[in-house]
Amino acid sequence: MDQTDAVVIGAGVIGLAVARALALAGRSVIVLEREHAWGTGISSRSSEVIHAGIHYPRGSLKERLCIAGKRQLYAFCESRQVAHRRIGKLTCAGTDAELPRLEALARHIGGAEADDGLQWLDRRAVAAIEPALGCAAALLTPSSGIVDSHGLMRALLGEAEDHGAMLARHAAAERIERRGMRWCVHAGEARLHTPLVVNAAGLGAQGLARRTDALDPTHVPPLHLAKGSYFAYAGKVPFGRLIYPLPVPGGLGVHLTLDLAGQARFGPDVEWVDAADHTVDPARKPAFLAAARRLWPGIDEERLHPGHAGIRPKLLGPDGGQADFRIDGPETHGLDGLVNLFGIESPGLTTSLAIADHVVALL
Repeated sequence: MDQTDAVVIGAGVIGLAVARALALAGRSVIVLEREHAWGTGISSRSSEVIHAGIHYPRGSLKERLCIAGKRQLYAFCESRQVAHRRIGKLTCAGTDAELPRLEALARHIGGAEADDGLQWLDRRAVAAIEPALGCAAALLTPSSGIVDSHGLMRALLGEAEDHGAMLARHAAAERIERRGMRWCVHAGEARLHTPLVVNAAGLGAQGLARRTDALDPTHVPPLHLAKGSYFAYAGKVPFGRLIYPLPVPGGLGVHLTLDLAGQARFGPDVEWVDAADHTVDPARKPAFLAAARRLWPGIDEERLHPGHAGIRPKLLGPDGGQADFRIDGPETHGLDGLVNLFGIESPGLTTSLAIADHVVALL
């Protein structure tokens, strides 16, 4: 097939959500994935957290799409029987000295999250619900949760395919060219002609955008790679909620997350790298242990061991602050039928359905 209504490049959670939305809108869709299977990149290496949307600049795409996306995600998971759990999250001030920062975060949060039951907990209130946690105060966001990311992607792909979408594996999009009012996507020997192209290639999004011959290079932002390692904890932990410190430059700090089986992991940290590398250096354990002890003074260090790692596609480097999502449609670059997604990191999983709706609206 060399003619289709839409080509989506990248079969991670964002690409699959976009493909589903386009298919539900009645479009014929082909999803190109360069790997042997869907969901093997950024989407498979996250914390699997459903974020509340409290950490992002007011009015940003991250904030708006996260608050909308979490509600869509819970509804989708409930209706499609995707494993998930709304367990809540505590964002902690570890010491009295950090209380002003926690108070500032509380003031930042808008009414949308407050409607979900945001609570300020002092030291005594924290001890009443999480007695093993060491902190001076915390913000409880009951709408935070966890989800089976692979189950979610499987459900998104299944629904997209039920409405006619097709997934092509081992199909790397090599370049995109403009032919009149349509696009031609080159993938190996295949040439796909389509009026709509969505570049959801994750770490490869900038490279593919630079190989889109009609796109002005000024519309391709720099890519900075931030590696995030995790250390897993072997054994039961005395927590029933997600436990987060206050944010740090480049991320949300080394936090404790739980999977659906109740197993815990700490991470991710932030390590700026020049190339993708998913190995976890055991020598990073002392730093992880120190971060973990700030949250859980009673941790058994012998049970902490290297887990997995992921790479986040940052739009700003170590000294650049926090960047918003870049979802560039025709109103940005002037090319009909093209959307490029850049810098889709956390909370990308939470926002996936809302991002898909936003992309369809741009197209």
